Amino acid sequence: MSSDLRTEVFKNGFTTVLVGLALAVYALLISGVTVSYVEAVSACTTWPTCDGSWMVNVSDTDVLIAMGHRLLSVIVGIGLVSATIWSWLNAVPRKVRLTLTGVVLIYPLQVAVGALTAIHGGSTAISGIHLGIAIAIFMGTMVALLFWLEWETRAVQSEYVSSVRQEPTLDGDEDATSVATSTPSLWAYVQLTKPRLMWLLCVVALAGIGLATVSSGVAITWQMVTGTLVGGVLAIGASGTFNHVIERDVDQQMDRTARRPVPAGEVPPRRALLFGVGLALSSMIVFISLVNLVATLLALLAIVFYSIVYTVVLKPNTTQNIVIGGAVGALPALIGWAAVTGSIGVPALVLGAIVFLWTPAHFYNLALVYQRDYQAGGFPMLPIVHGEGVTHRHIVLYLAATLTAVGFLAATVSLGWIFAVISVIFAGVFLTAVVNLYRRQTRPAALVTFHTSNIFLGMIMLVIILETIVF
Repeated sequence: MSSDLRTEVFKNGFTTVLVGLALAVYALLISGVTVSYVEAVSACTTWPTCDGSWMVNVSDTDVLIAMGHRLLSVIVGIGLVSATIWSWLNAVPRKVRLTLTGVVLIYPLQVAVGALTAIHGGSTAISGIHLGIAIAIFMGTMVALLFWLEWETRAVQSEYVSSVRQEPTLDGDEDATSVATSTPSLWAYVQLTKPRLMWLLCVVALAGIGLATVSSGVAITWQMVTGTLVGGVLAIGASGTFNHVIERDVDQQMDRTARRPVPAGEVPPRRALLFGVGLALSSMIVFISLVNLVATLLALLAIVFYSIVYTVVLKPNTTQNIVIGGAVGALPALIGWAAVTGSIGVPALVLGAIVFLWTPAHFYNLALVYQRDYQAGGFPMLPIVHGEGVTHRHIVLYLAATLTAVGFLAATVSLGWIFAVISVIFAGVFLTAVVNLYRRQTRPAALVTFHTSNIFLGMIMLVIILETIVF
């Protein structure tokens, strides 16, 4: 085997090891939270054995969960030590070695706190410390993976911006429409509402409703659900329509948006504006009639934030437009919770944080693909201003932050083992796509990551809905 081939095999193998470790640590974090919430700690009150015995009752679900978590902690510990030793014995960057070493050094503390929890019970303080250390270990493994990817791909030439002019596309949340006609079609007005955004934001709102019913004990009603979804769809439609009107001149400069209804001349700006106002007023009427005042005010905030704060202030003026703008995507979680309780609770804020942190990891993929378009439109997107390398780094870090927020949610509300399993599986799918993007740096890889991020968030929200509303 040639030296170059051996080097490539090693790099591929070590990348796989680090991805597997990060996912295993995340699974350990989620399983630990699940153990606390199903009160599996009380099923095994000694450590490392269960009630003084290595033999466990396999028919007792709580015992299996508790011992499964302990077994996973052993596997993760062995994996971390092995990867750290491997890094010191091979040509691995110093930053990676030191990061892994730091994780290994704090891992025994996590085990000790876990043992203390098992023996003396999980007080709020001890559980908080246990969760905090688990998050630190997870973030450490993700940072080690990031350092390794930066070193491994240092010579890779990206292929996001091709030499040919980019054609309009339906990828993402932008919509191309038919050529201009003298009479606006019904479909043109539908396109103004950005319907591709609606399904995901609706499931976020439903997840907020589900969490609120579990936490507050308030029974769900069809009036509550219908009002929230219909009002929410109208609010999203109003926001999208205002965005079309405000950005109509810029949209003409961008291939992917030039055939939108307003810049293409299919819907006059005045009619589009009146249509948006009608949608916004209808949304307010639905919310105030069928839901409550708090949800109404939050929906109004969402319309104003997206139409004015994001579209007018953030998007054309700062590279942090996507990050700060992610707050509007978090509002449906608060609206769903408020529809049930008339207030805003901690679980709703955590659910909103998941969407907020997910947004950059999701949308930066389109920013990479459509750099030329965004540059033509004068938008200071992150890859244009700070480069593709910085964008890749932010995608990895925001993914890590998103997964951490999912862990916080599991620590805030009892969601059960189904949520734990689904979140780990689709975290693995999302993480694999992001690593593949980092290594390939191509348009297809970025679009796959974009769509994978949608699937990830959709599945997280769907399992919350199933566990809190359906089951």
